[in-house]
Amino acid sequence: MPHRYRRLRRTAAIRGLVRETQLTPQDLLQPFFVVDGKNKKETIDSMPGIGRYSIDLLLKEVEAYVRLGGKGGIFFGVSSQKDNTGKYAYAAGSPVVAAIKAVKRHFPDFCVVTDVCLCAYMTHGHCGIVQNQQIDNDKTLPVLAKMALSHAQAGADIVAPSDMMDFRVAAIRQALNKENFQDVGLLSYAVKYASAYYGPFREAAHSAPGFGDRKTYQMDPANSREALKEALQDLDEGADMVMVKPALVYLDIVNLLRRKLHMPIVAYNVSGEYSMVKAASRQGWIDERTLVLETLTSMKRAGADIIISYHAKDALKWIE
Repeated sequence: MPHRYRRLRRTAAIRGLVRETQLTPQDLLQPFFVVDGKNKKETIDSMPGIGRYSIDLLLKEVEAYVRLGGKGGIFFGVSSQKDNTGKYAYAAGSPVVAAIKAVKRHFPDFCVVTDVCLCAYMTHGHCGIVQNQQIDNDKTLPVLAKMALSHAQAGADIVAPSDMMDFRVAAIRQALNKENFQDVGLLSYAVKYASAYYGPFREAAHSAPGFGDRKTYQMDPANSREALKEALQDLDEGADMVMVKPALVYLDIVNLLRRKLHMPIVAYNVSGEYSMVKAASRQGWIDERTLVLETLTSMKRAGADIIISYHAKDALKWIE
């Protein structure tokens, strides 16, 4: 006799018992944008609900997130000091270095992940050192290593290079190990596509490229086999986890890596994905709570162990 599948959908309690994929607070990382100064909260028009915060107000944001059950976050610096060398990215007074120290002092058990990239510290907005209008991969590596090391020295638990320079994982891992930071984790933005979904983030971080685009170092959205090659190489170079970015329109890539790899996989639910949901919600076209939880669950179902999402704080209120 054919099975009557609706028996296991009859009540909320039964559905919960047989649910295959569970979204939990431990799955989520909230991004935080940090700026220089004091008593600063800057709104981001394209990302309702997300702001840039000076350290004093950042601590209040982290506290609110922790009270909801948040376990960790990823921190991005929005620098007021830019040049063509990226030296402020690893300066002792950089906003992220100060944020790491402050967060760890007040919330020692909070998992601090830091973005390692030069775009927000460069006058040209690119993710590496520029020579003759070209991004110089190998000259960028020592600067990224210094940046990651400065984060480790400040107390970061995990550093996350997002620049997509070849061999940057090896350069960072070697620099960390040389200075006895072997226990600092390394999450590689291994599979980062040259995506149109990053637009709101570039407003948030003041990091839009001043010329050209990032297609010479970020991945072609048409490629999937290349994703596995990128992830495998970064793991060989010393990454502890690998990321797929963006998440929602690349769930096939998340699932490909899940089937091929035995390391933790992170999905980044990026700014454009967030902003579209917020815009539709403001128009009354969607049920935001239901749609957000469905979206995040889809990432977990595809194989992500960890999800970076601007929805994380709200999701903590809604997870049952």
